[in-house]
Amino acid sequence: MADHGGFEEFYGGTRHRLVTYLYAMTGDRAEAQDAAQEAYVRAWQRWSAVSAYDDPEAWLRTVAYRLCANHWRKAKNRVKAYVRHGAEPDAPPPHPDTVALVAALKQLNVGERQAITLHHLMDLSVADVAAQTGVPVNTVKTRLARGRRALAGLLGEEEYDHA
Repeated sequence: MADHGGFEEFYGGTRHRLVTYLYAMTGDRAEAQDAAQEAYVRAWQRWSAVSAYDDPEAWLRTVAYRLCANHWRKAKNRVKAYVRHGAEPDAPPPHPDTVALVAALKQLNVGERQAITLHHLMDLSVADVAAQTGVPVNTVKTRLARGRRALAGLLGEEEYDHA
């Protein structure tokens, strides 16, 4: 196990300076704090070696700054990719029937909604729905029948029986 003696003192004595430095370099306090946290994690993991350096704080500053630079580089690459490929096309709006179905499903009780969605949308058998929900098969059949009846009324359609 690594010797972490002196790490708490090191952390307490350097954290404010490190975050201040990174904040001045990045202009982003949250980014500075994130990079500092990651740098301290790396220092903690290698503390027996880092603590033996002539200037452990310089090592810490270098690691933290490189983390920020990597973040900038990745952001720059994202911008280049965006310019090159353009924005993702907007997803089309949901079909009105989908909106109506979701609104109607929300009005069912949880058991009926779960039975309907597992059976009709996930294509599970009645036995599989029963096993997954932990209720008897007959309860699932009842929930399906009641749920379909309620949905037919909510959607203004004729009831159908599809077990």
